[in-house]
Amino acid sequence: MGGAALYVGIVTTLLIVQGATSLSLTIAIGGLALVLTGLLDDAAKTKGKDFPVWPRVIVYLVVAAMPLWFGIEIEGLSSPHGMLIFPHWLGIVGSIVWVFALINMINFIDGVDGLASGVATLSSLTLFVAALIKHQFPTALLAVILVAACIAFLMYNFYPARIFMGDAGATFLGYSLAVTAVDGAFKSATLVTVAVPLLALGVPILDTAVVMLRRLLSGKGLHRADKLHTHHVLMRWGLTQIQTVSFIYLIAALFSLLSLVLLLALS
Repeated sequence: MGGAALYVGIVTTLLIVQGATSLSLTIAIGGLALVLTGLLDDAAKTKGKDFPVWPRVIVYLVVAAMPLWFGIEIEGLSSPHGMLIFPHWLGIVGSIVWVFALINMINFIDGVDGLASGVATLSSLTLFVAALIKHQFPTALLAVILVAACIAFLMYNFYPARIFMGDAGATFLGYSLAVTAVDGAFKSATLVTVAVPLLALGVPILDTAVVMLRRLLSGKGLHRADKLHTHHVLMRWGLTQIQTVSFIYLIAALFSLLSLVLLLALS
C-alpha cells in the first residue's frame, strides 16, 4: 500500500498549492488509474498469481496519452533561428512513447529496498533544478513535491524496508517523472539540452535498455520478470543490498550532475 500513500501525499499537496491546473489534473487522473491497476497487480502477487499483462499494457497506454489531453506534449526543438516544430503526429507519438517507457522503467528497477525511491529522488531533484534555471515554476513545484515525497518514503523504504511501494507506487512515480520532464526539460529544448532529462533519468533508461537487449538475445519474453537487472548482477557479484543501492545512487548522482553542468554550460 506504499504506492497509495505516495499518490495521496503527492496529489493532495499538488492540488492544494497549485489548484486544478492542467499539470495537476494530469498527475491526479493518470496517477489514480496507475495506482488502482498497480494495487490489483500487487494483490494478485500476494496470492502467488500473475496479473494479466495486456490489461496493464492497455491502461499504461491510455495513461501515457493522458498528458496530451491536457496540452502537455513534446512540441519541437528551439534554435538560434527559431523554433523547429515537429509534425503533430511525431509529437504525439514521442510523448506517448516517453511516458509509457518511464512508467515501466521505474517499475523495472524497483527490485531492492530503497532503489526506486532513491533514484526517483535524485531524478526529480535534477528536474527541479533544471526547471528553476529555465524559470518553469509550475514544473519546479511538481518536481520539488516529488523530491519531498520520495525522501519521506525513503526513510521507511531503505534497507531493511518497513514499507514497499509495489507496482502501484513505482508506475506512478515513473509517470510523474515523465510528465515533469515533458512539461519542463523537453519544453523549448535545444538539440543538445534534450540530453538533460535523458541523463537525469539515465539509470532506469540504461538498465531497461540492457535488460531488454539481454532478453531479446536469450529469446525470453520482454515482459517476463528475471534476474538480469543491474541490481541483481551487482548482488550476484557479492555486494550487499546497501552497497548495491549506494553504488547505483552514485551513478544516478553522476548522471544528474552531468545533466545540470550541460544545462548551465548551454544556458
